[in-house]
Amino acid sequence: MEIIKGGVCAAKGFKANGIHCGIRRNKSKRDLSLIYSEKLCNAAAVYTTNLVKGAPLLVTKENIKNGKAQAVICNSGNANTCNANGVEIATKACEYLSNQLKIDKADVVVASTGVIGQPLDITPIKDGIPELVNGLGNDKSLEAAEGIMTTDTKLKEIAVRFEIGGKECKIGGIAKGSGMIHPNMATMLVFITTDCAISGEMLQKALSTDIASTFNMISIDGDTSTNDMVVVLANGLAENNEITRDGEDFNTFMKALNTVCVDLCRKITADGEGATKLLECKVTGAETLDIAKTVAKSVVCSSLTKAAMFGSDANWGRVLCAIGYSGAKVDVTKIDVCFKSNKGEVSVCKNGSGVDFSEEKAKEILLQDEIEILVNLNSGDYASIAWGCDLTYDYVKINGDYRT
Repeated sequence: MEIIKGGVCAAKGFKANGIHCGIRRNKSKRDLSLIYSEKLCNAAAVYTTNLVKGAPLLVTKENIKNGKAQAVICNSGNANTCNANGVEIATKACEYLSNQLKIDKADVVVASTGVIGQPLDITPIKDGIPELVNGLGNDKSLEAAEGIMTTDTKLKEIAVRFEIGGKECKIGGIAKGSGMIHPNMATMLVFITTDCAISGEMLQKALSTDIASTFNMISIDGDTSTNDMVVVLANGLAENNEITRDGEDFNTFMKALNTVCVDLCRKITADGEGATKLLECKVTGAETLDIAKTVAKSVVCSSLTKAAMFGSDANWGRVLCAIGYSGAKVDVTKIDVCFKSNKGEVSVCKNGSGVDFSEEKAKEILLQDEIEILVNLNSGDYASIAWGCDLTYDYVKINGDYRT
């Protein structure tokens, strides 16, 4: 297993591009992206749990209900959500792209991200598609990643090389997500490509299994988005024996997929709107996996804990408070809490009570841009990790005038 360059273009047969077509006012910002496979792919997806869903999700779910796709088109700057003609717009985007690529319109994944409730004119997308297609390249993952960004400040991509049955396989992904991020699935846009040969059924199993410990375990602000999804396309061009059942090959693929997803989770939360710190809550010693996950999520979702981390304040009582209202059945008299970063580790709570610690040392630890909150429930053998970020003044500034 090796991390490599290339993002969604690392795998054989995939090309990408990103352009400015005119949806966003800032002409220096790309706002339309494309990922294309030279071969029809097996496709798997997971979608937001919000009852209010963007029109592109509805169209995509219908398009790939047969488990097949060949291209992904995504615009930023407008969510195409809560629009009376939203489905029509998303469908037309698929049609215009399919005509240009000469593929079936039902083999297109369509996505949008941006402001909710604003009319979306199809004209910029229609007019931009020829340029988008003509500019496709096997080295343009970054352009595609930029085209799906909204309030993101950093590009998010990764690729991994691995081996199955003596054949080299690659898997890569790009993501956007900075605000309106909260479990459960999905709360961002993530597009993953692989040349590994894997059946549609096993691809969906791999994705649905993985998100339980990755994308369902991140939170930035407690708001679950209306538009977001995670999609994986597998074109099989690595020519390994197709993975059709559980076993060593499937486990290897799962490890590669998890490596990609964990990396994107960390990049999304580290780039939370206004964030200055990545928070990683590691829970150990839980009686069940559900308890471990519930506790970890509650801690990273706590606004007071997030604010304390912004201020580099070792206010461990807020961690205990978040555990206490999480709904998880825990013995509070057994809980240990430590804070850790590249500056060291400090124990702040033992058996549910405070312990003497150096405030100066704790401050030094918490001033770093990646903080681990270590929680040991001392009640079992299960563990879980959740990711979040600090809560800063800038989060309110960004969202106070997001629409205008």
